[in-house]
Amino acid sequence: MRPVEFTPEQIIEAGHALRDAGRNVTGFALRQRIGGGNASRLKQVWDEYVAAQSTATAEPIAELPVEVAEQVAGVSSELTERIAQLAAELNDRAVKAAERRVAEVVRAAGEQREQAERELADAAQTVDDLEAQLDTVKADVDALTQRLSDTQDEKQALAVQLAQMKERLTASEQQAKAAMEQHGAEQARAQQAIDRLRSELDAIRADAAEKMDALRTELSESKAQMKAAEQALAQQRQLAETALADQHRQAEREAARLTERVAAAEAERDSAREGAERAREESAKQTGKLEALESQNAELLAALKGR
Repeated sequence: MRPVEFTPEQIIEAGHALRDAGRNVTGFALRQRIGGGNASRLKQVWDEYVAAQSTATAEPIAELPVEVAEQVAGVSSELTERIAQLAAELNDRAVKAAERRVAEVVRAAGEQREQAERELADAAQTVDDLEAQLDTVKADVDALTQRLSDTQDEKQALAVQLAQMKERLTASEQQAKAAMEQHGAEQARAQQAIDRLRSELDAIRADAAEKMDALRTELSESKAQMKAAEQALAQQRQLAETALADQHRQAEREAARLTERVAAAEAERDSAREGAERAREESAKQTGKLEALESQNAELLAALKGR
């Protein structure tokens, strides 16, 4: 046997709420109010409650008036006539009571008929509401189906874009690696050139120092030829300093060119690293978007199953 879904207290509370709202208390109205249950049982519980309230508030039966009791007790000679009169009065009252009962029955039958008509109207309204809800649900299902199809298409397009981004990221990483290797090789070559120039500059300085020492020795040994020696020494010194200055300037220019090449290689390496980082960020964005679409797809499938 199926258990009772709602207690009488819940049904009575729903009936009071409907009556306070100015609505007819019908089985369908009660079921719609409390959200379920059998309409016939709900109406039966409410009718029993109303009948119990009517019985509890019924007026008490009036007792025999004191005057009548005294008159019945005091009159003995006219007992037969009074009995006949009382019988007539009782018959009249019985007839009137029967008429009242017939009127009550007729009124109750009319109320039941009106109640049935209200029940039928509520049932028709409920059917209309359910049909409208069904149409809405069908429209929602169609919309969700279309959204699912669009989401799958977008997911496939994003998967293609993600594969392309991965390929671009791989190519950028390879380019960055090649640029870094080339930069390392160029830096090594530049360092070798700088070391070579430093060796040549040291040799030139040593040679110049030797020449200066030789000139000083000749100057101390040949005082007689001091003027000629001084002139020759001056000429040799000027030539040596000029040659040394030229070689020094050439070495500085070569070092500056190598420094510029090293800076360019480092800039190219940094640019390649930035390109690889941007590619990684774009790939992460596309991956996050793809995961969001997959989550939305799962929610749409769950919504379709729930429908």
